[in-house]
Amino acid sequence: MESLVVWFTETLGGYISRELVIFIISMIPILELRGGLIAASLLQVPITTAVPICIIGNVIPVPFILLFIRQIFKLLRNVKGIGGLIRKLEARAMGKSDSIRKYEFWGLVLFVGVPLPGTGAWTGSLIAALLEVDFKKAILAVLLGIAMATVIMSIVSYGLLGAIIG
Repeated sequence: MESLVVWFTETLGGYISRELVIFIISMIPILELRGGLIAASLLQVPITTAVPICIIGNVIPVPFILLFIRQIFKLLRNVKGIGGLIRKLEARAMGKSDSIRKYEFWGLVLFVGVPLPGTGAWTGSLIAALLEVDFKKAILAVLLGIAMATVIMSIVSYGLLGAIIG
């Protein structure tokens, strides 16, 4: 993930503000808030500025995923060339859904909040939508997970990474 963050930081950094770079990175699947906070640390954006920007960037896609992804997938499943990708995305997301299915709310919070590969707000929202978790319950769980990820990644990015780099 760090190589992707560095690539986006270097590629976008020459054209747009540091704050917009971390906002965009925080919206990208896979990178999300975790990548945004790493980029913010690398770009030396103060943590007090970076955290709200990264949270907002990570939260923006969540309600759209929860509300519309099933209908979008349903439409695209039968489109030649895209249908296979959609089925693969669904299968991959559902393959990670055991803890969410078993513990629902707290499973979703932990899935979004613990910074491991393949977890985060995008995948958590996708799984919640595919499992038809109640919207209010899902949005609250994802927001709590984002808060948890923010604390963990702030410590890692500005604490440990900051001590190593700077």
